[in-house]
Amino acid sequence: MTATGNAWASAIPDVCRGRWHGIECMPDRDEVYHVVSLSFGALSADTAFPVCDRRSSSLSPALARLPHLRSLFFYQCSSPANPTPIPPFLGRLGATLRTLVLRENGHVGPIPPELANLTSLRVLDLHGNALRSSVPPSLADALPRLGLLDLSGNKLTGPLPRFSSPSLKVLDLSGNSLRGPIPPSLGACRALFKLDLSGNRLAGAIPSSLAGLGELILLDLSHNLLSGPLPASLSKLTSLRTLVLSGNDMGPGALPGGAFQGLAGLTALILSDMGLRGAIPASIGLLRGLRVLHLDGNGFNGSVPETFKHLVNLSELRVNDNQLTGPLPFPRRVLWRMGTKLRAANNKGLCYPAGNGAEAAAEASYLPGVPPCAITTAALPTAAPAPAAASMAADPASGPPEEAICEAAKM
Repeated sequence: MTATGNAWASAIPDVCRGRWHGIECMPDRDEVYHVVSLSFGALSADTAFPVCDRRSSSLSPALARLPHLRSLFFYQCSSPANPTPIPPFLGRLGATLRTLVLRENGHVGPIPPELANLTSLRVLDLHGNALRSSVPPSLADALPRLGLLDLSGNKLTGPLPRFSSPSLKVLDLSGNSLRGPIPPSLGACRALFKLDLSGNRLAGAIPSSLAGLGELILLDLSHNLLSGPLPASLSKLTSLRTLVLSGNDMGPGALPGGAFQGLAGLTALILSDMGLRGAIPASIGLLRGLRVLHLDGNGFNGSVPETFKHLVNLSELRVNDNQLTGPLPFPRRVLWRMGTKLRAANNKGLCYPAGNGAEAAAEASYLPGVPPCAITTAALPTAAPAPAAASMAADPASGPPEEAICEAAKM
């Protein structure tokens, strides 16, 4: 067994024989071993990758002389005190490279356009650096096999390229300063199951072409400058589990009644601080798999829909800072399960059906700012002969009829 055939053979002849942590070798047909994977930087205590010395670690040009390299993984391997750009020579790593991960290394400068030469790349992850440039259009059209592109947590600017690759499964560009519209071409990325464009400055309407993303599980467009109305086509994303649109001013306007009608598998719906008005659509209460629902910081009025009593899987609900009135229509067991994760303060007249004794004290502690519903206790007459009943109906001052008491109790 030998390590000949790569640039480290003379300097470190036993690099493959010694089974060094973070270095993987594979034999070719002649039983000559080559370095195929370099992984440095422990993501967790469970990984076997060696931790980098951030004071002295760097990407060496010798990497370009590893023609069989398939994976390069560097996590927290450069010092933020001495930031360096991503070296363009990485574009010469050859057609064998499938995974390039340079996470949280403090890299600065632009994304090298030379990375588009890595035509076999499946994973490109540059998360958590300090890169300043636009997203090279070549990343959208020159890497036909790219399945994951994560450029989140950088300082990227400019418009979104026209992504349209049918191979792309994960696109995360969150936490940058990207501007302009969301390109309708994204609807052609039919394999996408995660699309996260949150925390940018994207503007305009949500393109209806996103309805073509039939495999999409997570869609996060929060904290941009997007405008309404919500496209009805979102209801066609039948695989969606998480939808986050908070922090986009899409008002003043009401949510369409059937906006989420086709999203039966939805488990998280986040619509906070969107300038929405009017009634909360009753159709949201038909999303029985919901576990997290945020409607806070809008201008919703009226009562919480009676259909919400079907949301028995809810573990977190925020309806605070609206103009809602009437009772929360949940079974007590649901209220207890949510506990402090139920936020309903700062509404016009919202209340909850109170328990007794210790129950009432506990409910008051985790529902600050929400009073118990008042129940009318006007005495009913002990006898109800026909003349007395007629007199009560004719004299409103004599007290409400029984039907009115029942209605008040429901409130």
